[in-house]
Amino acid sequence: MTTPQHPAPPQNAPQNAPQAAPLPSVPQQPAAAPRPLWPGQEAPSGYVSPIPVRKPTLADAIVAEWTKIRSLRSTMWTLAALLLCVVGLGVLIAVVINAVSTGAHAEGTGSVLILGLYGVLLGSICVITLGALTTSSEYGTGLIRTTLAACPDRGRLLAAKAIVFFLLSFVLMLVSTTLVGLVDQALVGPLAERAPTAQEWLRTTLGVSVYVSLLGVLALAVGALLRHSAAAITVMLGVVLLPLVMSMFMYSNSLSDVREALIEYSVPSQLTALYGVHMMDGPSGWEPLLVIGVLTAAALGGAYAALSRRDA
Repeated sequence: MTTPQHPAPPQNAPQNAPQAAPLPSVPQQPAAAPRPLWPGQEAPSGYVSPIPVRKPTLADAIVAEWTKIRSLRSTMWTLAALLLCVVGLGVLIAVVINAVSTGAHAEGTGSVLILGLYGVLLGSICVITLGALTTSSEYGTGLIRTTLAACPDRGRLLAAKAIVFFLLSFVLMLVSTTLVGLVDQALVGPLAERAPTAQEWLRTTLGVSVYVSLLGVLALAVGALLRHSAAAITVMLGVVLLPLVMSMFMYSNSLSDVREALIEYSVPSQLTALYGVHMMDGPSGWEPLLVIGVLTAAALGGAYAALSRRDA
C-alpha cells in the first residue's frame, strides 16, 4: 500500500513573496450572567436571552392604561365637554346673577358655591360616558385580546384601569370645581348672605370631585360587566336619572316610603347634599361619599368575578 505524496512547491517560487495579512481578532463578548430564577422556577436549558426579564407589576399596567387612555381622541373630546359643562356653566350662571342683581344682597341665596352644582350635574354625564368607554370600547374593537395577552392578571388589569381613570377625572374635577368656586365667590360673593365656610369649600371641591370620579369608576365596572358601550352608558344614565323620574309617578300613600328613598339616594340629591342642601332625611355632609363608595366597590367586585370567569 502506497502513501499518497503531496506535490512539492515549485523550485522557482520567489523567496520574497508578500505574505497574507493576518485577520483581525474579534473581541470576545463576556458571557451574559444567568437570569435570576423565581422561587420554584427551574433553570432553563439551551439558549438564555441576555435581555433582563422581570415580573410585571401594577405600575407597568398603570403606565400601559395611561398610554391608551391619553391616546384616544374620544378621551380628549369627552374631557373638553366636561370642562365646558363644569366651568362654562358655573361661571355663566354667576355672570348672569351679577348682571341682573340690583340689590346689595340677594335674599335666600346662602353660599354662592351652590351655583356650581348645575355644571357638575351635566359634567357627571361626561365622566360616566368616558368611564363606560374605558372598558367596553376594547371589547367592541377586539383590543381586549391584546390587553389580556399583555396583562393576563385580570385583577391587576381592572385595578390599573380604575386607578388611571379615577386620578384623571379627579384632577380635572378638582381643578374645575375650585376655579368655579373662586369665580363665583368673586362675582356673586358680595351679594350672598354669608361667605362659605372651610367645610363647605372642602365638600364642594374635594368631596364633589371624589364623588363624580367614583361615579365614573362605577360606569367603568358596568362597562366591564356588559361589554357593550351603548348598553353600559344607558344603564348608567338610568342609575342617575331613573330614581327621580320614578318618584314623580308614585302618588300613592302606600309608596311614600319608596318615593322618599328614591329621592334621597338619587345621584342628583347626593350631589346636592355635598353642596349643603339636604333632601328630606337622606345622606348629608360627607355621607354621600360612603354611599357611592360602597356601590362602586360592589360593582368592581362583580366586574372582577366576570373577568375571571369568561374569555375575551
